This record gives sequence, C-alpha cells and structure tokens, in this order.
Amino acid sequence: RRDKLLPLERTAVARVLDQAARLAGDARKISSNLDATIDLLTEADYLARKADRRTIRGEDVEAAHAAQRSRADRIPSRLRESIMRGELLVDTVGAKTGQINGLSVYQVGSFAFGAPTRITATTRLGDGRVIDIQREVELSGAIHSKGVLTLSAFLAARFSGKSQFSLYASLSFEQTYGEVEGDSASLAELCALLSSLSGVPLRQSLAVTGSINQQGEVQAIGGVNETIEGFFDICSARGLTGDQGVVIPQSNVDHLMLRSDVIAAAEAGRFQVYAVSSVGEAVGVLTGMPYGDMDATVEPGADTVYGKVAQRLREYAALRRPSGEGGERGRRRREH
Repeated sequence: RRDKLLPLERTAVARVLDQAARLAGDARKISSNLDATIDLLTEADYLARKADRRTIRGEDVEAAHAAQRSRADRIPSRLRESIMRGELLVDTVGAKTGQINGLSVYQVGSFAFGAPTRITATTRLGDGRVIDIQREVELSGAIHSKGVLTLSAFLAARFSGKSQFSLYASLSFEQTYGEVEGDSASLAELCALLSSLSGVPLRQSLAVTGSINQQGEVQAIGGVNETIEGFFDICSARGLTGDQGVVIPQSNVDHLMLRSDVIAAAEAGRFQVYAVSSVGEAVGVLTGMPYGDMDATVEPGADTVYGKVAQRLREYAALRRPSGEGGERGRRRREH
C-alpha cells in the first residue's frame, strides 16, 4: 500500500515467502530483511504492469528473482564457462579412485553462489601423516586446517587403534589459487582418502558437501542451497542423466529452499539429493558398495570399503615393521 504496488495473488505470496525463507537460510523461518522483499516486489510489480495485469502473479515474482540472479551472474557464468570448456577440470560422469567433486560457496557482496571443485587424494607408505597441500603453502585458513586434522584423527582412530598408523597421504584442492577456508569439504576429503586407500572408485556424477567430527558423524554446513544449485547448473549444461546429484548432511535438510528448476528436476528423477548422517553412508552412496562397521573395535568385512582400507593399512604397517622396534634392528638396539 505504501508503495502503491499491485495486489498479490496467492501464488505470488507463496513465492515471496519462499524467497524470504531462502534469505533466512532455513525452511522453517523467514528473513526480517524487508528491504530485500520490497526490492523483489517492486520488480515483480513492474513486470506485472508491463504485461498489463492488475495483480502480481507467482510467475512475476519468479521472473523478478531470476532477473536479480542474472544481474549478479558474471562471476558464476565465467566459472561455468571455464568448466564447460575444460579449462577447470570437473567430471560429471564415470568413476575414479582418489578423486571427488567438492562444493564451495563464494560470496560477492550480498550475492552467494556455489561451484564444484575437484579434490584429489594420494596415499602411500609413511609415518602417519596426512598432508594438506593448501596448508603447506599457506593457502589454508584455520578452520579448513582444523577439518583436515579432524579427518586425520578419525582415520587413525578407526583403522589404526591397535597398530602403527603407517600412512602418508596428501590432499589438494585442484586449480585453486586463493585461500581455502571452512571445514565444509572435510567429508569430501575423507571420502577421497578412503577411496585412494581402498582402491574403490567414487562416482564423479555426484558432488559432496559437509563437515565431519572425530566420530565420523556428518555435520551441517552453510550455503547448502547455493552449493547444490552450483553443481546442478554444471550438470544441466552438460545434460542431466538422472545419475547426477549431491550428497549433503542430514542436518541440512531443514535448510533446503531450492530453485524451482532444481526441484522440478529432482521430482522428475533427473537430479538426486542424498542426505547422510555418517561418513559410512556417504561412502556407500559414492561407491555403491557396503562401507562396513563404523565401530573401531569391530573388524570390517573384507568385501566392504572399510575392510579394504583396513587391509591396506595392515600391509603398510607390515612393511614398516622391519625397520621399527618390532624388527631386527629394534631387537639389536634393545640388546645393546
């Protein structure tokens, strides 16, 4: 009334509430940022009047929101273009060992958007270290470093509680040239490590977001809608196959307020959203193979991902043993 806008139809009211919930980052709340709502309604009013209508419809609000996104889309569109041209390497088909699509959120002013980033892991015999390449070259923030240390602690506690942790592993965010911050990639990094150790490939048609704790539980992250939509846009540009999707924390489900095109694709079975609460569940989705028992006191089955990881770490420990305290050199030292 104050701004003399056209009245809203029911569908328009619902769409405005959707956007207010998206701004709040929670499907159970709406944002009190009235300026953003007024900006959206003003543009929707203009579109309705241009179409010579006496009310604002849901399609007007949708079109106004799309126009707002389009005006802020320069950087995301450049990233998508680089991926589509093969300059930034992101796979959306097939399966590979030690490689996974992580999801990052970027903030440009008041506009946030998501984009996939390739994360790789390599493993070999060593002295129990997990190296974060970003941290080594001082391109890692404190929270990201905490996430890598946390996944390293989980790995050691789960698989090397009774033997030497004889692993040397390295993790890298490929083709990133600025600081990496946040722990929302720790689930993806751990899955890449488990894949490299077990030799079981990961589906490249999926992207992963979520942080973990030392018990292997998956924890909520921020910007879940933007991360899902960022990967969806790449998959959509290449052609949706029905095999593509994202893995998110179960605790983020209440925060989902996705764009209408993403919802339509999910309802049609052309794009999937998997919600997981543990590392094992994520590994199961990514590999299509049983992950094994989460309990560190239980020996995982040989035909599970955890079983293959445990076997590889036992082999590493056996290779190190001759030069350690349990081998010939250690015995000679004790005798002297």
